Parts: sequence; C-alpha cells; structure tokens
Amino acid sequence: MTARILLRDIYHLVIGDAAHTRERGVDLLVVDGRVADIGRGLPAGDAEVIDCSTKLVMPGLVNSHHHMCQTLQRNIRAVQSAELFDWLVGLYPIWAHIDEAVVRVSTTLACAELLLTGCTTTSDHHYVHPRGVSVDLIETQLRAAEAIGMRFLATRGSMSVGKSGGGLPPDSVVQDDDTILAASERLIKRHHDDDPFALRRVALAPCSPFSISPELMKRTAELARAHGVRLHTHLAETRDEERYCLEHYGCRPLELMARVDWLGDDVWYAHGIFFDDDELARMADTGTGVAHCPSSNMRLGSGFCRVHEMRERGVPVGLAVDGSASNDASNMIGELRSCLLLNRVRRCAQHEHHAVAAGAAGSDDNTLPMIDPDTVLELATRGSARLLGWDTVGSLEKGKAADIAIVEMNRLDYAGATNDPLAAIMFCGASQRVDTTIVGGRIVVRGGKLLTVDEQALIDEANALSKAMLEAEQHDVSWNL
Repeated sequence: MTARILLRDIYHLVIGDAAHTRERGVDLLVVDGRVADIGRGLPAGDAEVIDCSTKLVMPGLVNSHHHMCQTLQRNIRAVQSAELFDWLVGLYPIWAHIDEAVVRVSTTLACAELLLTGCTTTSDHHYVHPRGVSVDLIETQLRAAEAIGMRFLATRGSMSVGKSGGGLPPDSVVQDDDTILAASERLIKRHHDDDPFALRRVALAPCSPFSISPELMKRTAELARAHGVRLHTHLAETRDEERYCLEHYGCRPLELMARVDWLGDDVWYAHGIFFDDDELARMADTGTGVAHCPSSNMRLGSGFCRVHEMRERGVPVGLAVDGSASNDASNMIGELRSCLLLNRVRRCAQHEHHAVAAGAAGSDDNTLPMIDPDTVLELATRGSARLLGWDTVGSLEKGKAADIAIVEMNRLDYAGATNDPLAAIMFCGASQRVDTTIVGGRIVVRGGKLLTVDEQALIDEANALSKAMLEAEQHDVSWNL
C-alpha cells in the first residue's frame, strides 16, 4: 500500500454520495487506505502526487454478482444462441473439468478485467465443485484475488440436486448437504473478515431453486445467520425457473424463498426479472435485494428486470456483470452502458405494452421515466455495496475506503463529449479501460496497465486451459489460440 496519495487538481470528481455531488479543481488525499480529505490546494507532504487535471475521478465500481470460472468458456459456439436452461446443460460437462488451476487462472482473469474497467470490489458465486477435486476452490479464489489486489467477497456456492434427483446439473458436479455445510462453516471460520475495511469476506450462496433442495436452503440460512454472513442465490431469472418451482413446490420462486427463510436485509438475489407487484412489496418490506445483470439478461434473452419499480418501492438494487459465459466480459464500465441503454429500451417496451392493453396507441400513460447516468452509477457503487453489506465502499466521502477509479478524459473517443464527463464514459468510448485503479490506497492499475500480474502470461495460460477443457468434451477447437 502507498501510505499517502494526492490526486491533484481533479478535472471532474464524482463523490458518489446521495446528493450526486460533483466537484472541479479539487484535490483528494488518501492516507492509510482511506479518503482523508477533499479540498483545494491540499499540501502534498510526502504523498505520491497524481495529476488529475484532465481526469474523471469516481468511486471504484462494485460488482454484486459474477461466475469467474466462466471466463474460460466465453463465446462457446454450441450455446451462443441458447436460453438459460439449454445454455447450462451445454456447459455443465465442460465445468466438470474445473480444478485448482482453472479456478486460479479464471479468477485472476476476471479480476484483471474488472480492475482495468474501474471495479475495485467484487463478489463471486462459485458453485461448481466437481467430484475428485480435493482442494478448497474458494480458498484458491481468495488467494488469487489477494495477489492481484481486488477487494473480494467470496460466496461459497453449492448444488445438491443433480439430474438423478430431478435437478438440472449432472450428478458429477453436485455435493451432499453435510459436505456443503461443513465446507461452508470451515470457510467462514478461516476467511471471513468483518472489519469494515477488510479486503476479503465470505457469504453463502446455494445456486438456484433447480439445483438445491429446500432443506439445504433452510439449513444454509441458519448457518449464515449463526455466523453473521450474508446469503445469495439466483432467483426469478427465467420463466423456466418459475415453471420448475410451480411443478416441484407448488409455488412461485419468491414464495419458496419465504418458506425457507430466505427473505431479509442479509439476502440478495441475482437477476430478479419475474417478480410481480406483490412480490416487490414483500421484498421492500424485508429489505431483500437484487443484483441487476443487464448484459447477461440480454445475452440469454431472459427479459427485463423491473429496476425502476424496485427502486421506487425501496427494494435494494445493485449492478453486476454476471458470469462471463453469459456476458462474455468482466467489463464493469461496459455494464454501466448496458444498464443505461437496456432500461431505456425497457421503458419503450413497457409503454407499448400498456398502450396495446388499453387500446390507446400513442398514449403516454404508465411510461417509465428515463434512467440517467447518475442513477446507473449509484446502482454500481452504493447500490451494490449495500447488497454486499460493505458500508465503507461505494462513495468517496471522507473516512471511506480509498477505492478509486480514474479515467483519462483527454482522449479521441471522448472528444466532443465532455459536457458531462460521467455520462461520457457510458454513452461514448472506444475502450472502457481506465487510467488508474486504486484499491484500499494501493495502486493496482496505472496508465491503463495492471501492476500486479503479467497480462500476456495470463492470456496464454487462460487460452491453454480453455482449449484443454473444450477438447475434453469434443468441442471443435480448430480456431482456438
């Protein structure tokens, strides 16, 4: 960690507070990993000085849902046009080859992309634990994240209901309840750090209603609450999931969660597309949150998350890139753009739906408001931080963690766009690479380059592992590097 850093003469500072405060010409001082002061002409002393006179400075982005192991299965031709269930069935056999090396490299690769696109805090939902793998894959992730310099919430994912039991995944990648619970408790005791400025934490994350038994969901909630850690799962992502719950449990997904004690301000779901008004009210009343995954929802054709209605009712909402195989990038600034544009398209679709239903084409009744860049940034900072329970990140207020993303605005792809620098990084840009990323006062990206990993060595290792996994399942690899 650099003990002191002074960001000098900031061209555009976005504080990220509730008032959406922005400043120009101010300095920001970092001391011992925290924001120590913001003002004009701050004395540098022995601080490292970074000239920010042409730079946008904003809170480090917070990614509230990911599957990092999937970075090695991006853009697989066989499932490029598949919806979720078929997509999963096509990839499960490849994931059966996940081992320690795959998890180490894929986690490093995903964190590298996130850091290069301004993300400083991330969660990851690793739920594939193939039989025969003896190492703790979540511990492997934690070591990889620490080495590259990412603030990391590891969620111990799990699947207990395989194909033979009526679930979706093959039996080779599921575990029994006792194994899952023992591994979960061991991970919490060894690695969860509840210090407000911790760089690593642990949560528990059974995968989904179609791969976990209700009994295990309930026991997992009991274990998490006994140790004061958070709970995470996929929910209401597709109509297929809804039909599965109705067929197997006689209720919709959210009601199933209520039956197993999975509502509360310590719970957040990934996706949350298919909730009705009563369900949103129930979530708001209990403080249950949603990680919005716009790129993934578009990629798999899953549908529109009701972001505006959730926020209007008080449901906590954050932003997430989701697994790379259903997004194909761990690009957090790219996710800001996807969120901005998708929710504007959804506004139009909602208007057309109401107009047709009312027989009044052209009516403006029930039209949703346009989502704006400040709201999108809020989702990706304080919104996601709230989901993860990480109160010290998500804004650049004094005393908060010095998690900072810095973007050079004096670039060809931003020329003519600097009337609103924050909006420019969402509406414009040929590249989403930031200039500098600081995590807890440590500079991990400088000049658009990672300081903590050899990029080419990582690329080579990732490509080799990806090719081997595909070859093992007889996929055509003639075009692979």
